[in-house]
Amino acid sequence: MNRDILRELAEVIDARRGADPETSYVASLHHRGLDVMLKKLGEEATETVIAAKNPDDDALVSEMADLWFHALVVLSARRRHPNDVMDELARRFGLSGVAEKAGRTKPGKRSG
Repeated sequence: MNRDILRELAEVIDARRGADPETSYVASLHHRGLDVMLKKLGEEATETVIAAKNPDDDALVSEMADLWFHALVVLSARRRHPNDVMDELARRFGLSGVAEKAGRTKPGKRSG
């Protein structure tokens, strides 16, 4: 099993960002813009929730893969990398969820 798949997939997505939209799904998403990517991400999130409510574990895994893929496309559009998300998860690791959430600053507000 390839544990570097998110990094490798992100590299492929970045490489295809400027490809021909007629031949690359990733390029077609980038060509159509962030709003289209976000709509697709939302659709995949909804499909994942529906799959999670049903007993078919394979469908859940499939929908989750679609969701993660489209999240990587959005990260690419924003010029971010899955390592940025992994770093944030590592920062939170070992903190209680309550403590971590309490330590966040709200958007538009400064801490201190």
